[in-house]
This record gives sequence, structure tokens and C-alpha cells, in this order.
Amino acid sequence: MKLIIQIPCLNESGTLKVTIDSLPREVEGFDSVEWLIIDDGSTDGTAALAKQLGVHHVVSHPVNRGLAAAFMTGLGMSLKLGADVIVNTDADNQYEAGDIPKLTSPILSGQADMVIGGRPINDTEHFSWIKKKLQNLGSWAVRVASKTDVADAPSGFRAISRETAMRLNVFNPYTYTLETIIQAGLSNMRVLSVPIRTNEDLRPSRLVKSISSYVRRSLVTILRVFITYRPLFFFFWLAFILAVPGLVLGLRFVYFYLSGNGDGHIQSLILASLMLMLAALGGMCGLIADLISTNRKILEKILLRINQGTYDR
Repeated sequence: MKLIIQIPCLNESGTLKVTIDSLPREVEGFDSVEWLIIDDGSTDGTAALAKQLGVHHVVSHPVNRGLAAAFMTGLGMSLKLGADVIVNTDADNQYEAGDIPKLTSPILSGQADMVIGGRPINDTEHFSWIKKKLQNLGSWAVRVASKTDVADAPSGFRAISRETAMRLNVFNPYTYTLETIIQAGLSNMRVLSVPIRTNEDLRPSRLVKSISSYVRRSLVTILRVFITYRPLFFFFWLAFILAVPGLVLGLRFVYFYLSGNGDGHIQSLILASLMLMLAALGGMCGLIADLISTNRKILEKILLRINQGTYDR
């Protein structure tokens, strides 16, 4: 059994040594433990430093492609290197590396396909009050959308089984954390959350440049992934929300029309017709999106077969 610990990096020369020094060389249940650095277009010599620190594998993007792309590059390389389990962590030493066995144990025992490390959000001193509340709110939204019980959805400290890594697809360039959980949950993968420890803050977050931007991007990501995996549900409720007031306004016009006062309520008829047409359009969009979603599921199975044939060979 091989464990690969992957670390996406962007100009992390200031914190990488601390992170690497804390990584385990042995983890219970694995015959070998290897480290992988994904250099996402760094300009400060991160890749060279990683090699000096004894990192087993370093792969570099020629330009910065974003955190999600670096994460997926890491999964692909880990699969090529024969990883049975992949642990993803951050380069700023945010997560306590000593808790890696907590992440890998449920996968080794067959209890989970993906394990997310849940940070003690409310007890983290360097998190502002509003950030704590937004983190909890975001995790709640992901739990609802993914039908999982993940305590800390934005956490990048996670373990992934080999087959799960082959099945994951990330189309959002901003971050992989929310999307992969929703995809896994709605694809009937077993997602488990375990409490983990964190270390002191070595640098400000580069992902959360502003609270408003982070919230906006996170909501858009959740909505896009939810529509991708449950389109009929989404468009059905959209059509329902439009159809109900449309019917009410239509009945209102009929009432006044039968009472002989229809001439003064033409606006109700026009608005009712518009809302009912939009509801019908929403319903048709839902049916088309559901057919596309079915094809996507078939393509995911084909991709899994291709990945199994490629990486397992």
C-alpha cells in the first residue's frame, strides 16, 4: 500500500520548509509514504526548494493555473505513481500533519471513499467572527447540497481513495474543496468528516482575498455543481415558483372577466401569461438538463474505465 501526500504550491518558499519538516515518513497501514509538490507557476523558487528538502516528486505548471487545476494535476500524478490513498494538505502548515492517520484510517478500513478533516472553526483564534460564521454557513449549504455530513467543507486537508481520485472532475478554476464534496455526495461516494487540529497562522489566506468575493464565488460554485448533478430538481422548483403566482394571477383575471370587469385587469392576464410561459420554459430546460446529466453520468463511467486502464496499467 502506497500513500502519497500532495501539496499544491504557489510561491510557498517562506513556509514550505516548516510544512515538509512536519510531514510523516511512515503512516500505519502503508508500506511506503511519498511526498508530491505541485508547483503552480511559482516565481520564488518553490520547486527548487522542494527538491532541496528531499521531496520525492515535484511537478510544475509553466504558468499559474489556479488551485483547482493544481489539485487535479496532483491527483493525476499520484495515480501515475501508484498511490492507493492520496492525502491533500496545504503548504502553509495550517493543518496538523500528525492527524494524517485520522484521515487515512477510514479509507483503509473500507468505511469511506473520501475523508475531510474538520477544523475547530469556532476555536481558531486567527479567524475573525464573520469568517467563522461564513465558514459554518458555507459548510451547512454544502451539507444540504451534497447530502453529506461534512463539518468543514472548505477544508483542504483530506484523504481520497484511488478509485475516488479517478472519478473526481473539477470544472471550477477557483477551488476544488466545495465542488468535490458535492460531486462525491451526489455520486453516492462515501464522504466522512473527522476532527483535526490546526497550527498557528503563518501567512494570510491567498484564497480569501475578501469576504464578499469568497462568499460570492462559493455560492456560485455550490449553485453550479448542484445544477450539474440535480438539474431536474432545480428547474422543477424554479418552474413551480413561477407557475404558482402565474396561475393565481390568471384565476384573478378570470374572476374579474366573468364578473364583467375584465377590461381593467389586462395587466394581470399579461403577467400571468408571461410567468406561465417562463414556468413552461423552466420545465423544458429541466428535462433537457436531466438528459444531459444522464449522458454526463455515462461519460463519468467511461472516464473511470479509461483511467483504470491507464493508471492501473
